[in-house]
Amino acid sequence: MSLDINLDKILIIDFGSQFTQLIARRIRELGVFSELVSHKKIKSNHINNNIKGIILSGGPLNVYQLNKKTFDKRIINLGIPILGICFGHQILSKFNGGKVKQSKHREFGLAKIYKKNNSILVKNFFNKKKTNLVWMSHADQVSKLPKNFNVIASSQNSKFAVVENRSKKFYGVQFHPEVTHTKNGKKFISNFIFLICRIKKNWSSKDQKKKLIKDVKKQVGGNKVICALSGGVDSSVVAQLLNKAIGKKLYCIFVNTGLLRKNEEKQVIETFKKRLKINLIYVNAEKLFIKRLNNISDPEKKRKIIGNLFIEIFERYAKKIKNVKFLAQGTLYPDLIESKSVTGSHTSKIKSHHNVGGLPKKMKLKLVEPLKFLFKDEVRKLGLELNLSKEIISRHPFPGPGLAIRMPGIITKEKINILKDADHYFIQALKKNNLYHKIWQAYAALLPVKTVGVMGDNRTYEYLCLLRAITSEDGMTADFFEFKKSFLQMISNKIVNSIRGINRVVYDVTSKPPSTIELE
Repeated sequence: MSLDINLDKILIIDFGSQFTQLIARRIRELGVFSELVSHKKIKSNHINNNIKGIILSGGPLNVYQLNKKTFDKRIINLGIPILGICFGHQILSKFNGGKVKQSKHREFGLAKIYKKNNSILVKNFFNKKKTNLVWMSHADQVSKLPKNFNVIASSQNSKFAVVENRSKKFYGVQFHPEVTHTKNGKKFISNFIFLICRIKKNWSSKDQKKKLIKDVKKQVGGNKVICALSGGVDSSVVAQLLNKAIGKKLYCIFVNTGLLRKNEEKQVIETFKKRLKINLIYVNAEKLFIKRLNNISDPEKKRKIIGNLFIEIFERYAKKIKNVKFLAQGTLYPDLIESKSVTGSHTSKIKSHHNVGGLPKKMKLKLVEPLKFLFKDEVRKLGLELNLSKEIISRHPFPGPGLAIRMPGIITKEKINILKDADHYFIQALKKNNLYHKIWQAYAALLPVKTVGVMGDNRTYEYLCLLRAITSEDGMTADFFEFKKSFLQMISNKIVNSIRGINRVVYDVTSKPPSTIELE
């Protein structure tokens, strides 16, 4: 299910950058529809009047690896404003007669750029000293500008950090304005889409609500749908969206895997069955999941086992309901990104998700994934438009495999109970201290390590609990939350003194990248 191909849009041509999806997100945040397409799939004759601007993404390739088979160069000469980012900047220069070579000094991380000339692209982007901090990530760089291109800004190691050909509306930038580390990066993108492409705002949560309800009705017709309900933000929004679209034809199946947060099954039943009056089928499969995961330590095997078992259960219960042809899932854009490139580009696989990639082939039901092109914040806004409570919408992200991926190594019932309590104490402490809504995601994890401790006069040998709390705008990049020492002392004492099985607490201070948000 696509979003809306008939809207005026900014087309993002994906060359495989891990940051490409952030470009789409930034544009949508500014109220404009954006669409992603692989550089291998897009052809010049695919470009229509709805496309008001083109962005060439970054990527792991070398510009000299591109040829007619991998990218239609005629797209460059269609008279549409183009912004090339990082690798896209190098492409734009090379295709117009410039040169690209390997940098003597690679740039990865923050760099200072200096304004050289005026351009509408950098309006209100630089500070009073005509400098700005930006996020660089490149080993190659433009070494010679094409004819009629001018330098707008430079860094110490990149002479051509921002360039333009004003007459053709070609713009190239070596850094990544889409990454939050680039100061005023959203303003940079805003200048391109509004001042250069002159596109009007056309994207909002209200628009999404109307369009997605219409799309669901069209896709499922008069058939019944089973919704994979977990109680998290994503599945909750999917359930309510389908409830608005098809009403009593929706059957939500809630599977208690035994890997949920503490008391989550009670909260789900109370919200969806009792308050929203949605058809809810509760399946207690705790013992079955733990049995299937017995002696499994490999994280990818865990995810696949959980995913396959979900499908088995859904199919089993689908047989009990007549005329069911569809399964609804809360798959989001980031799920697809980290599993495989949604555009077919060379983006590196990070991890698989239980509701992504290959599993539908084993199902007898067709998939309904109305949120699969939306980012988390877009889903939250949509949920509010659907009249879901702020309590549900503001919940921190929770992975489909649940606590299984917050428990590296072998899973046991004892360890699950220990982790549930630790996570509960941590989350409750965040809420009590008004920190919960300042944090993108927080959780406790139980590491497969035992350490020596002393309680009273007795020696203990128990598990190590890891706490993680991150700030983020999108989940694609993240920084650890800086707690006060007093809070960390308090929650450490609470966990160690209240939970038998933990005698040590550590706090994860690693950002993404280089780490991921979850442990597995």
